[in-house]
Amino acid sequence: MSSPTVGTSSHLPTVLQGKAELGVAAGVVLGGVFVLVEAARIDAPATSNALGPKFFPICIGALLLVCGVWLAADVVRGGHGDPDAGEDIDLDRRSDWVSVALVSGAFLLHAALIAPLGWPLAGALLFWGVAVALGSRRWVRDVAVSVVLALAVYVVFTHLLGVFLPGGLLEGVL
Repeated sequence: MSSPTVGTSSHLPTVLQGKAELGVAAGVVLGGVFVLVEAARIDAPATSNALGPKFFPICIGALLLVCGVWLAADVVRGGHGDPDAGEDIDLDRRSDWVSVALVSGAFLLHAALIAPLGWPLAGALLFWGVAVALGSRRWVRDVAVSVVLALAVYVVFTHLLGVFLPGGLLEGVL
């Protein structure tokens, strides 16, 4: 009894075996269709200029469609993505699901705390939590970098770009 070859599947038609990139192409095409449908639903005021708010979403949707069809045609003609030989990844090592869970937890905690604490404090907790989850053990340095980074993001977005981020407990100070 022989073992099946890696990368083949007996439940797929022969024409589709080894053509996993068609799934990526289908996803790109579906993304393009979604963007075009949503762009068509944008309410553009009659006073908007020739480009208007629909122009860029329509361009992006059309480019996604073209790229998806192009990728599908390439895969059908025998093209395929080559594995990255330069990656420094040990494929025999198991995934670190604990780190994934800790980073996800830090993000969810950030989402829960951004309203009561504000961006600077919740952002600092997020950055520190991700650093610790990914293995950093220099906690004092990580806290300092996280606070500086969160404050920098807050100042740039709120004061320079005019994008509101909640200040929370530090609203009057910042």
